[in-house]
Amino acid sequence: MPRGLLITGGPLWAGPGQFWPDGAVAAVDGVITYAGTADGAPRPPQAEEIQAGGGLIMPGLVNAHCHGAMVLFRGLADDLPLRVWLEEHIFPAEARWVNEEMVELCCRLAAAEMLLSGTTTVGDSYFCQDGAAKAYPQAGMRAVLLQGLIDFPAPGVPDPAHNLAACRRFVQRWKGVNPLLTTGIFAHSTYTCAKDTLRGAAELATELGCQWHTHLAESAEEVESSMKANGVSPVAYLENLGLLERLDTAVHCVWLQPGEMEMLARRGVAVAACPGSNSKLGSGWADIPDLLDAGCAVGLGTDGAASNNNLDLFGEIGLAARLAKVKTKDPAALPAEAALDLALSGSAACLGLTGVVGRLASGYACDAVVVDFSAPRLTPCFDAASHLVYAATGGNVRHVVVDGRQVVGDGTLLTMDVEEVMAKVRELAAKVGGPL
Repeated sequence: MPRGLLITGGPLWAGPGQFWPDGAVAAVDGVITYAGTADGAPRPPQAEEIQAGGGLIMPGLVNAHCHGAMVLFRGLADDLPLRVWLEEHIFPAEARWVNEEMVELCCRLAAAEMLLSGTTTVGDSYFCQDGAAKAYPQAGMRAVLLQGLIDFPAPGVPDPAHNLAACRRFVQRWKGVNPLLTTGIFAHSTYTCAKDTLRGAAELATELGCQWHTHLAESAEEVESSMKANGVSPVAYLENLGLLERLDTAVHCVWLQPGEMEMLARRGVAVAACPGSNSKLGSGWADIPDLLDAGCAVGLGTDGAASNNNLDLFGEIGLAARLAKVKTKDPAALPAEAALDLALSGSAACLGLTGVVGRLASGYACDAVVVDFSAPRLTPCFDAASHLVYAATGGNVRHVVVDGRQVVGDGTLLTMDVEEVMAKVRELAAKVGGPL
């Protein structure tokens, strides 16, 4: 029997330029069949009904880049430059504590945090991703999972020579297993992956028909190091290797050189910007208005909770809009609807999910959020998109639907015992807090 859903009882912001003061969304078997005014909205047969109670109905947010399991290291090492943070604290912690069981547990916590704050899809790049592949569907969250690739012993793959084989096994093992999951490859960076490893990632992604992503031009030090080692910037290095045109998404892109935005656009590389993490690490931030002007698809990611230190994508949207204005000295730069769309269609493009998520429209997956606009911080409201960007937080989320199924109701996660998960993570964190 078809699985119907009707969301009604509040205003609907379905995407840029798509607003109805009294809206409704209908879906059958997880696919939207109607989005528009509530007057005359069809009621699917045997439909479950979600009453928005005056709250704003909007698309579920899409986190273009995250390391979900790193919630374990939230606050472990703060106020440090990227290289020191990574090499002296995070890599040693990962070597000791990251395994499949840890990733499954901590991705359950990450999923809880994201779902409760309105994110319905995540692009998660990390190691031991078999654990993530179990955690996210159990939580009811859509995920693009990219198996990490690096040229030194990594969690789950102690011999770097076997890293590509591990990526192959992961992609093949989970391909088509769950409609909420997509798999791919994450080559950590040009400074942790040799040219043969990068070539192998590109070739494997082409062979398996999956995405591959990499951190790129995140810090000034990374660019300087690449100039010394390779004679060119990280972006030019990939271009000279013939790999840039095969890369799906470049993460960060804070320190691009003249002409490189246009180069990324020509090669069809999407950019996942992470303004919270980049600014906290003192790396700077991606120039989103210029990237968009150059023709790049740009999405937003939280990065991991170890560097952000939260996974609330509403915060990233507001920060991206404000930083664009600081950068350009133009208050009209990256207006509210454009900033909000970064975490919708922009992030969907980064994850290969264009036309699937990021809108509430017929044919899209029914991934929707209801935001409580009766909260004091959201009263009064003159413009819905402006409120979502400049005033709302993940804490204002009331209901969440993924694939036509309600996973958050009245601010409560319905798919897991969050208290139990947090207790287990605290137990593990007590061990991490000791000597590494």
